Amino acid sequence: MWCYRGGSISAEPRINDRIRVPEVRLVGPSGEQVGIVPLAKALELAQEYDLDLVEVAATARPPVCKLMDYGKFKYESAMKAREARKNQAHTVIKAMKLRPKIDLHRAASIR
Repeated sequence: MWCYRGGSISAEPRINDRIRVPEVRLVGPSGEQVGIVPLAKALELAQEYDLDLVEVAATARPPVCKLMDYGKFKYESAMKAREARKNQAHTVIKAMKLRPKIDLHRAASIR
């Protein structure tokens, strides 16, 4: 029987020392392809640029990592999500109750 041991599975991407693969496909800070490099070299480049190494595609072989300011990235994505929630359409469902004892609405008859 298989059992998962550990904490909850995080939706956050792995950054810096949490990446545990021998080599990565590296994307530079301005989006240019650096190529496949060893993890140690990628971490050195991240320190050199004073940025974080963020794993953007963990399922690829080798995983794709990008040099970026992770704090700024998280802030900008939170602001985009906030704007999206603010601009979404609110749907309101109106209900009408019908009961068996409903009478016809008749105007007062004048005789």
